[in-house]
Amino acid sequence: MPETGASPLPPLPAAPSARSPLFRAEHFVWLTARVLEQRLFAYHFLNGAADPVETALDAYRNDDGGYGHALEPDLRGPVSQPLHTGHALHVLDAVGRCGGQRVERVCRYLTSVSTADGALPAVHPGQRGYPVAPFIPIVDDPPSDLLATGPVVGLLHRNGVWHAWLFRATDFCWRVVESLEKSHPYEIEAAVAFLDSAPDRPRAEAAADRLGRLVREHRLAVLDSDHLGEYPVAPGYAPGEHHFPHDFARTPQSLARLWFTDDEMARSLDFLAADQQEDGGWPVRWRQWAPGTALEARPMVTIGALRTLRAYGRFVG
Repeated sequence: MPETGASPLPPLPAAPSARSPLFRAEHFVWLTARVLEQRLFAYHFLNGAADPVETALDAYRNDDGGYGHALEPDLRGPVSQPLHTGHALHVLDAVGRCGGQRVERVCRYLTSVSTADGALPAVHPGQRGYPVAPFIPIVDDPPSDLLATGPVVGLLHRNGVWHAWLFRATDFCWRVVESLEKSHPYEIEAAVAFLDSAPDRPRAEAAADRLGRLVREHRLAVLDSDHLGEYPVAPGYAPGEHHFPHDFARTPQSLARLWFTDDEMARSLDFLAADQQEDGGWPVRWRQWAPGTALEARPMVTIGALRTLRAYGRFVG
């Protein structure tokens, strides 16, 4: 009991219903997640504060301003990588801390690892010698990559960050996005992440409209989960690694939401809600190569699924 006259303890957040998706996911997160994902879950769903999320994220930060230490589970080892650093920015954005000196240091790191045209490679060759997923190539002179660059540029624009690195990286994203004639789901997702926050809104809307037609023409999104066999899996993807409307339009405000009818989006969200597993977590559908990486990735996927369902007004608890 607190001493007489001591400040009262803050009230505990209301517990979700024991039968709700959120309750089951919470049990899964406390059982399996890293500290960072535990803090993120508490922030998004249990009235947790942002400071503990930042503190947990700091464990992955290096002196060069980038992030490493397997923040993205498929890249192991301590070295900073663009994919780790992009993930860190996503975390900071999620808790409203994507700015200030921390992001200035990140931009200096991004500048130091950029390619000749000012964009980011998927993997910097410093990864060599550390474990990495076998489907991620490491080369001495890696090319620019929209998957690494698009989400980072989008996040920085959304948070009003201005840095010299952004100018050429933004030009790269426009050039690639507007020239895509064929693609695959992850590249389209990266393009959407850029377009949803690109400053030139009419240009972004026009580019998104063209990409939406490409997605439908090439059947990159499963529009009816009862007929999965009718939708191709992209070359190099794992068996069953399909993508759905909710993967492209993670919120109703996304430009990609216009690609799908209300019925198509409803079926997609029904599938997402039903995909919660018996243990309370959502599955990882990309190719798995080590037990630890799957364990670390599932809480990330689970938090993402809950946030998407909540963004569309679906009950989570």
